[in-house]
Amino acid sequence: MSDRLIYLPLGGAGEIGMNAYVYGYGAPGKERLIVVDLGVTFPDMESSPGVDLIFADAAWLEERKSQIEGIFITHAHEDHVGAVGHLWSRLKAPVYARKFTAHHAKRKMSDHGHDERNVIIADVWPATIEAGPFKVGFAPISHSIPESSGLVIDTPAGRIVHTGDFKLDKTPLVGEPWDPDLWASIAANGVKVLACDSTNVFSPNPGRSEIEVGPQIKAMVEAASGMVVATTFASNVARVRTLAQAAHDAGRSVCLLGRAMRRMVEASVLTGVLTDFPTTVSPEEASDIPRENLMLLVTGSQGERRAASAGLSRGKYLGLEMKDGDTFLFSSKTIPGNEKGVSRIINALSEKGVDVVDENSGFYHVSGHANRPDLDTVHKLIKPQILIPMHGEHRHLREHTKLAASNGLASILATNGTMVDLTGETPKVAEYIEAGRTYLDGKIQIGALDGVVRDRIRMGINGHVLVTLILEDNDPLGEPWVELSGLPETGTSHAPLADVLEEDLSQMIGRSKRKVMSDDDALEDAIRQVVRKSSNDEIGKKPEVTVVISRLSA
Repeated sequence: MSDRLIYLPLGGAGEIGMNAYVYGYGAPGKERLIVVDLGVTFPDMESSPGVDLIFADAAWLEERKSQIEGIFITHAHEDHVGAVGHLWSRLKAPVYARKFTAHHAKRKMSDHGHDERNVIIADVWPATIEAGPFKVGFAPISHSIPESSGLVIDTPAGRIVHTGDFKLDKTPLVGEPWDPDLWASIAANGVKVLACDSTNVFSPNPGRSEIEVGPQIKAMVEAASGMVVATTFASNVARVRTLAQAAHDAGRSVCLLGRAMRRMVEASVLTGVLTDFPTTVSPEEASDIPRENLMLLVTGSQGERRAASAGLSRGKYLGLEMKDGDTFLFSSKTIPGNEKGVSRIINALSEKGVDVVDENSGFYHVSGHANRPDLDTVHKLIKPQILIPMHGEHRHLREHTKLAASNGLASILATNGTMVDLTGETPKVAEYIEAGRTYLDGKIQIGALDGVVRDRIRMGINGHVLVTLILEDNDPLGEPWVELSGLPETGTSHAPLADVLEEDLSQMIGRSKRKVMSDDDALEDAIRQVVRKSSNDEIGKKPEVTVVISRLSA
């Protein structure tokens, strides 16, 4: 069979976050592969309680690890680089990234006991890296984090441009500006495929520049009377610097709170991305500075429970506390799904008398993603033969295909697990693969379908009953006893629920025939049914039930 060019999203297509994309070239089933990004997404208490991180299921890739030529990371956001350390041992391929991104990737590798030398710093376009049948170049593109890059991927079947996350910002303050001449030159000899960010396809107005928020933030900080606290994405180094500079210009000392905030600023200085960040003070020093002369830059713009923002909303954080008359600024957009956490912080701060300024004003935040008119500009600049929408929920991808059609481009809606054959003039589905999720649960990686989280959810909703029964020669030795977790102590009969269940179990055991009493499986099933029925009668809940049967020999 003839060679083919394929595209396979394992994460990031049909959702925002957890980006992981695969390109392949070669005979069907024997393609040489490259991976673009290995990111994470974050859990929530409703669908994944207790889980620490979520990333793409790497089983398909792991089965083909000998075919992987390299892993290419577009930028240092967690939803693009966060799973590198977790998954590298299963893939064992070299990781390529530009200097700032490589700094973060190396730390993640080191944190998981992997050799940092497996992360290779890539030069900027027009330099390229040979990876089997691919030549890959990192072309600078503006985004909300330094040194973001689109990938220029040359293949025997034509050129692919993978935008990564981007915006058209000619004045990003930190990082490289959008350079239309550069991208026009990349497209000059023809582009077969444009795999393009879809996040803001519904935003009707052209994107704004990072430089526009500076004067607004400066005016707000100067007008504030008490202490000012601001949160933003720690990775948005340009915004962090803008906030710090506004504080400096207003005569305020700057204190960074939260590990991610400190790490990102330190990494930016170390890699040369930041050269003029204002001097900061420690939390201990900040405690002695008058409130009207202090500004805190803190983590937790998405309502994370353990971040500095949440800590300040609950009380003191590292000895610092917000009070009546202080101002808290969200210089960020709330990612869909995080509204409850953010709202919780806003209300807790309001109860303290703190004035909260959020994204609704539109003055203090600009997006890091291209809006619809910007996407239209890129379509017409690159002029690809095929457009593949990526990085977006299903509705974003679908709308992006409509925009592509209006520009006369062939396109396809390919969600996670959809392998697309790009060899011909139009894209077509080659096959579907299982593209699940992997949960990091403490120190252990578990599959989303393994049942662990499902059982946790069921216990959280319904509670749990532990039943212990001791038997000697199939006769009960004493009464069964129960232990309740997550259930009311009394039910509709106003008797202790544990007593009701124990009495009903005793009656059931007394009525049971020898055949049931001698069969652990049958006895467990009978006990479980009694507990669930009695609980439902008493409290309207059917709890999860664990039965422990101990048999003593005569």
